Amino acid sequence: MTIDLGFAWLKLPSGREVGIVDVPGHERFVSNMLAGVGSIDLALLIVAADEGIMPQTREHLAILDLLDIKTGIVAITKVDIVDDELLSLVKLEVEDLMQGTSLAHAQIMPVSAVSGEGLMELIKVIDHVLLSYEPRKDIGRPRLAIDRAFTIVGSGTVVTGTLVDGSLSVGQEVELLPSRLKSRIRGLQTHKARVEVSLPGSRVAANLVGLATSDIQRGDVLTSSGWLFPTNRIDVRLRMLEHIKHPLRHGAMVTFFAGSSEVMAKVHLLNVDVVNAGDECWVQLALDRPVAVVKSDHFVIRSPMDTLGGGTIINSHA
Repeated sequence: MTIDLGFAWLKLPSGREVGIVDVPGHERFVSNMLAGVGSIDLALLIVAADEGIMPQTREHLAILDLLDIKTGIVAITKVDIVDDELLSLVKLEVEDLMQGTSLAHAQIMPVSAVSGEGLMELIKVIDHVLLSYEPRKDIGRPRLAIDRAFTIVGSGTVVTGTLVDGSLSVGQEVELLPSRLKSRIRGLQTHKARVEVSLPGSRVAANLVGLATSDIQRGDVLTSSGWLFPTNRIDVRLRMLEHIKHPLRHGAMVTFFAGSSEVMAKVHLLNVDVVNAGDECWVQLALDRPVAVVKSDHFVIRSPMDTLGGGTIINSHA
């Protein structure tokens, strides 16, 4: 069972490589899943043919919809252990579930890791879908949302994450947020290959000078200095999920997720007293510790056991 984030990469028939972030499926580890999906280009939603739609399948799809991830493929696995009738029923169940979501037009691919059935076709579809995907823009403001930090003997501290909004280069002076600690990049790797420059959209491992792993935690952001400032109060446009168990009230405490960060937040409803299932409204969130986010970033809020809703940041310094 996947409990935390896992990472791999794949060379596609077109010759280019893609990074893969394996996120936990179990509902107890949704918070870890949220740390891995913030910057993906394509979602591969997995449904086991012998189990069909599970509660966590619905929640993961809802999260992808809240994060406005429009590109995806559904892989129905374990097709070697079910008959054609059951497989057809699972396909219909998946098609019905996808309606009205950002992945409504996702292709459904039956596969088996044991027999190999459908795997090459799946890889070809991934390649085809990503060929039409626009490369991430480099706006000169790199943000590496850190999901792991560890030490390599002889090299020192290494952090990993998905890079957005800009590039990083060896020798570059950088800043760790929200702590504002300064460092320099000693080395960079993508897919375990050394590179001099890492481009937006790539999985990156950065070897940092002068920082210990104790200085870093998941959710920190590595960036260039002087432009990004941590905040603990943000204005957002919130959309609640259709099937939440209880309405969201003014003053409620929720868990806020953006990028790879996870912090507690107090809800200040700006134009209503209570928000019901399916509603949209303006909300101010008071965070219990600073995060490094920018306008238009997507976010998700959860109660201890359920995803409540999400949306976009309108003002990063309310």
